[in-house]
Amino acid sequence: MEAVARVRHIRVTPMKARRVVNLIRGKQATEAMAILKFAPQAASEPVYKLVQAAIANAKVKADASNTYLNEDDLFVSAAFVDEGTTLKRFMPRAQGRAFRINKRTSHITVVVATPDELAAKKAGAAKKGGN
Repeated sequence: MEAVARVRHIRVTPMKARRVVNLIRGKQATEAMAILKFAPQAASEPVYKLVQAAIANAKVKADASNTYLNEDDLFVSAAFVDEGTTLKRFMPRAQGRAFRINKRTSHITVVVATPDELAAKKAGAAKKGGN
């Protein structure tokens, strides 16, 4: 079972969001939520909510296909941050000048999966590469 959750145009710079996302990549989903709950970075709150949403998406997907899903089996198989749109603002400076301020946004994606899903992907990749 694999589930995806995305948030777009979040008002945190991609570089700062990547620091937080790198903490949880490859970890078990419940462990990732514990790490994010106590991480001091401001970007950890939206990423925490995103991991929760991915787990909820996995539950819904499992219910739709009538399969059993244990939350403890889920892990963060992929997590990445892309750069979103940049809001351009101007700050007045001395002698009539104006400096541009870039307010950056991020698109964050988290994918949770079960270990058997990862094993199936690896087997499929090995089969393709063995040709």
